[in-house]
Amino acid sequence: MKYFIKTFGCQMNEADSEQIAAAFQLKGYQKAKTIAGADVVVINSCSVRQSAEDRVLGLINNLRKKVGKQKIILTGCMLRYSSAYLQDKVPGVDEFVKVQELISGKKALRKDKLHAWFPIMQGCDNFCTYCVVPYARGRERSVPIQEVYESICHLVSHGYKEVTLLGQNVNSYHKGKKFQVKEKELKKKVLNLEKKYKNNFAVLLALLHELEGLEKIKFITSNPHDLQDGIIKAMKLPKIDRYLHLAVQSGDDLILKKMNRKYTSAQYLNLLKKIRREIPDIQIGTDIIVGFPGETKQQFENTLSLAKKAKFKIAYISKYSPRLGTVAYKMKDDVSPQEKKKRWQILNKLINKK
Repeated sequence: MKYFIKTFGCQMNEADSEQIAAAFQLKGYQKAKTIAGADVVVINSCSVRQSAEDRVLGLINNLRKKVGKQKIILTGCMLRYSSAYLQDKVPGVDEFVKVQELISGKKALRKDKLHAWFPIMQGCDNFCTYCVVPYARGRERSVPIQEVYESICHLVSHGYKEVTLLGQNVNSYHKGKKFQVKEKELKKKVLNLEKKYKNNFAVLLALLHELEGLEKIKFITSNPHDLQDGIIKAMKLPKIDRYLHLAVQSGDDLILKKMNRKYTSAQYLNLLKKIRREIPDIQIGTDIIVGFPGETKQQFENTLSLAKKAKFKIAYISKYSPRLGTVAYKMKDDVSPQEKKKRWQILNKLINKK
């Protein structure tokens, strides 16, 4: 029996798919070279925007048109919907299975032999009004620091040189909680780092930085409202990557408030100044949504103004898409598709010139 995994969406989904692949290998399945050659097709879905769901639906329809029925399993963020809704919306699927039910332990079948994606937490507690993540992945749960440390030690011993720590908001790793560490030497290191950095994610960065053989540490994604001084201090360590992805979403304070982003445009820009003062060679990328409900032309101009001041290296710009179940879904989607496209093009030309 052969399997094929098609992954949509973010790096967290990529990491999940690596674990799903390992589980299939343990069951005796072989990886198919192409989707057409698979007996079982696992579709790891994204639900962040309607366009992502549409791509999933298009793939399923295409698979069902082919001769020779394949078993199709749908997993990932689209499983935030009820079973009845999914069965009606995606009739071509044989099974709807949550990611954690497909994964066996912590094993991952990684494509890269030098770089590893490593989830340190799942879920989100921020409840931005446009976002499905708290509904698709639940509330924040952090992997114990000893487990993260031992797992990455294992990766390094097997030749991995780089690791990217993943979380919907890595800044809140073990936020407000005390680390539980059983191994004595590791506990001593953690306690010393806690005194120095006074932030749990910063402690993790500094702890991994000490690992001999590990050459680079990356992480995504960070929320501006809780990127504390301790994290900036840890980011100055030589092995920490000099790229920071810091989503702003809008440059207008009223839109930020409607999005439930817990900062103002001025606070965001001041944070960038502080980071660049401490780490002069840092490059900063961001996410921006255009056409959020009620966004006027002037409010979009405010976003343009912020983008010019921020001097982003790159921006992932998306046109607002109503998501069932979110607070913003109840707001009137009153910016036309044509206007959203126009604003997207203007921002993209400004930031992503290269």
